[in-house]
Amino acid sequence: MFLPVRGHEKSGGTGDDDGAGAGDEGAGIRTGRRAKALRITGFTLAGLLALGAGAAGWAYWQLNDNIDGVDIDHALGGDRPAGSAVAPSPDASATALPTGPLNILVLGSDSRSGEENQELGGGDSGGARSDTAMVVHLDAGRTAATVVSIPRDTLVDRPSCPLEDGESTRAASGVMFNSAYEVGGPVCAVKTVESLTDVRMDHYVEIDFAGFARLVDALGGVTVTTEEDIDDDRSHLTLDAGTHHLDGTDALALARTRYDVGDGSDLGRIGLQHQLVKALLEQVADEDLLTRPTRLYRIADTVTGSLTTDTGLDSLGELTRLAQSLQGLPADGVTTLTMPVVPAPWDGNRVVADEPAAGELWASLK
Repeated sequence: MFLPVRGHEKSGGTGDDDGAGAGDEGAGIRTGRRAKALRITGFTLAGLLALGAGAAGWAYWQLNDNIDGVDIDHALGGDRPAGSAVAPSPDASATALPTGPLNILVLGSDSRSGEENQELGGGDSGGARSDTAMVVHLDAGRTAATVVSIPRDTLVDRPSCPLEDGESTRAASGVMFNSAYEVGGPVCAVKTVESLTDVRMDHYVEIDFAGFARLVDALGGVTVTTEEDIDDDRSHLTLDAGTHHLDGTDALALARTRYDVGDGSDLGRIGLQHQLVKALLEQVADEDLLTRPTRLYRIADTVTGSLTTDTGLDSLGELTRLAQSLQGLPADGVTTLTMPVVPAPWDGNRVVADEPAAGELWASLK
C-alpha cells in the first residue's frame, strides 16, 4: 500500500507583477522539489513497510513449515481412553487461552537421520527408538505440572498399531517400551503409552538429538549441578562433581549418561534428565524473549525445525497459544517423577511397572 503525499499549492504574491512572477516561479520549483522528495519518501516508507510485512510473513511461514505433523487422532480413531471432560468457562471467548488439564507425551528420539544426529550418537541405521519418554500433565489452571518419565527398559505389552500404508504392526508381549516407536512411529508410541497408563495423550511432541542440542545452545547453555563425578565413555562426557554450565552437546551427553551413574540402569539417567528439565525451565523463565525479537526468532526457529507433533500442535499459532497458556507456570511448580517399577522377574536387566503404585500414579493424572 502506497502512502499518498500531496505537495503545497502555489499562493499569490503581494509585490509588483514582475516580482510576483519571479517569486511564484521560484516557489513553484521549490514546491515541486519538496513534493517530489515527499513522494519518494512516502514510496520508500511504503516499500519498507511492505518489505517488513513480507519478511514477517515469510518468517511466520518458515517457522510454521518447519514443524512436522502426524494425525494421531485420525490414525487411532475412537479406540482410546476418554479425554478430560472440562466444561468451558461461561465467559470464555474464541481468543481466550486454554486453562484445562492436558496430557502431552514428549519423546526424545535417537534418530540417525541427518549428519548432526549421527555425529551426536543417533541410533543405528535400522531405525530410531524413543530414547526418552515423558508424560507431561498440566493441571487445570496451568499453574502446576507433573512430569512422569517412563524408563525405556520397561517391558510392556505392545498393542497392534496402524501404519501409514493401511497395514498394522503385530501385537507383542513383554517387549521393550521404546520398541513401539521403532516399529510404528509416533502413532504406536502414543497407543502403547495409552495402553500402559489408561490415560489419553491429548498431544504429542518429539525432538531429536540435534534439535535438543541446538535448543540448549540457542538458550545460551544450561547450568546444572552433579552430585558425583561422571566419566562415561559411551556418552563421551567427563564432569567433576559440582556446578557446570553446559553447551548443547554436553547437555545432550548428560541426558544420555547412564553407565557411570548410580547402578548403571536407565533410572540413574532419568534422574539426570529431570535435573536438566528443571534447569531448562529456569533458563527459559529468565529469558525476556518478548522484548528481544531477534533472539525469540532464533529460538523459535531452532525449536520448530526440530519438532514433530500431532496435528493439534503443528502450527506456530497453536504452539504459541500453548506457550502463552503456561505463562503462569513457575519452574518450581513442576514436579518430576518416574513411573514406579521393579526388576522384571525373568530378566534382571529390565523392569516392569510396579503395581498398584504405577496405576495409582497414572489415575491421578486423569
